[in-house]
Amino acid sequence: MDPIDIRSKTGEPGFMLLELIIVLFLMSVILGLSAIFFANSLPGYRLNATVRNISTTIKQARSFAKMLNEQQIVTIDLETRQYVLEGHDPKDIPPDIAVKIIDPVSGEITDGKYHIVVHQTGGVEGGTIVLWNARKTLSIQIDPIIGTVGIQ
Repeated sequence: MDPIDIRSKTGEPGFMLLELIIVLFLMSVILGLSAIFFANSLPGYRLNATVRNISTTIKQARSFAKMLNEQQIVTIDLETRQYVLEGHDPKDIPPDIAVKIIDPVSGEITDGKYHIVVHQTGGVEGGTIVLWNARKTLSIQIDPIIGTVGIQ
């Protein structure tokens, strides 16, 4: 008997109904578990992407400030949940992500508009931006002297 040739008890080639049911059941269990896994990990990906995008906007403002030799302003509007580099299109912060700013002078800011000023020299005036969802908290740290942006 050829090992590839699968025959039922009647001698006809093919699979038994029970074999097909078992395979379909196993496939549906695997697909169900993977869907649950991806649904649970989606908010974490959205938080990571938002933090990276805000960080990149501040880095872009620093590059523009040096290149154009004029200060740039990144505004985070905590009321409308948007952030924007002056002169560009605003970007939204997803509704499941909370935001606050920890300013070195004003303390914790949870509403209103917050301006991050980037100077031609590369220095940045701004505080730490904290974003979180139900599972995770990330912060964007800005070095005021050299203007580097880090994510923690």
